[in-house]
Amino acid sequence: MTFSTRMVAALVLVLAPCSVARSQVTIDAAKITCDQFVLFKVTDPRNIAIWLSGYYHGKRDTTLVDTQLLTATADKVKSFCLQKPQATVMQAVESVVGPAK
Repeated sequence: MTFSTRMVAALVLVLAPCSVARSQVTIDAAKITCDQFVLFKVTDPRNIAIWLSGYYHGKRDTTLVDTQLLTATADKVKSFCLQKPQATVMQAVESVVGPAK
């Protein structure tokens, strides 16, 4: 075996477990609590806020996104969540902006 063949074989053996080690995590957004949201227990709250924005915009059949309003709403949701950590984030959003249609 040539040196390059041995190197390729070694790389395949070393990198093969890396592709298996990755896993996909799915989250039910309806079950995320305010406590989890505020304390970064699931993911960065901005990621959740962006997803929720898309969800509620979809429910309202609008494709327009006001980034300043998104930030302001996320701040309001965070304030709500600090007061009611046992509530779900979706309850917080509906309390701040109203229910989805």
